Amino acid sequence: MKRVCQFEQGDDSKTAQSDNITLEFPLVGGMNFFGICVLTLWLYLPGFLANTFAMLWGKWLPKTGYGPWPIDGGRTLSDGNRILGDGKTWNGLIGGSLTSGLLCVLIVALMGDIPSQNAAVGENGIFTHPLQGAETAWFSVGGDLLTAFILGTFLGFFCLVGDSTGSFVKRRRGLKREGEISSKAPLLDTLPFAIMVFLAGQLFLGTSILADAELRLPMLALIAFTPILHRSFNLLGYKIGWKDVPY
Repeated sequence: MKRVCQFEQGDDSKTAQSDNITLEFPLVGGMNFFGICVLTLWLYLPGFLANTFAMLWGKWLPKTGYGPWPIDGGRTLSDGNRILGDGKTWNGLIGGSLTSGLLCVLIVALMGDIPSQNAAVGENGIFTHPLQGAETAWFSVGGDLLTAFILGTFLGFFCLVGDSTGSFVKRRRGLKREGEISSKAPLLDTLPFAIMVFLAGQLFLGTSILADAELRLPMLALIAFTPILHRSFNLLGYKIGWKDVPY
């Protein structure tokens, strides 16, 4: 669905027209840049946490006697390296994506009614409703909770696709997982999933607030900050026994 944005000088609103549907989203007002970055992270939180969920599914499900099921099936390419490696499993991909969907359902259930489509981006502060503007989006299926589940699963899936893409590139460069202290390619461990989830949101979420152009600069800032954030969570997970390595 094509979205056309129109701006008028002195007008603080953005009009998105699609077919015969007109949606208006006033631009971010009094919130400072840091606040907008936190707002962006909040809206994309189910996607950003998908890696953690996938790690837990990959670690705990095999303890029940099911899995792990590596996505690449143990196959290697002509360079002699695995396609993705043992760290990327179907139980992690599917479980992580679906858990992101459930997290989005929980968020929407706790937030209650969706603001009107004319509500300003960030009008409710940092904790803006993630389904704002989604009334006519492709993933809106009528019920708010099912819509939230589809949205969260979508974000989680693309996060994990980005993570697997980074793993694929690492192995083609011979930078597979090594040692107990650090990764040989920390940026490939962190940036692809953030880039992929933001890119998917901007390209495919139509009239949703998550696709709003005003979030693009904060997205770039979050991508730059992601390696630090990711490293901190990994160290915490390692300390409490959720991860086998601190990266």
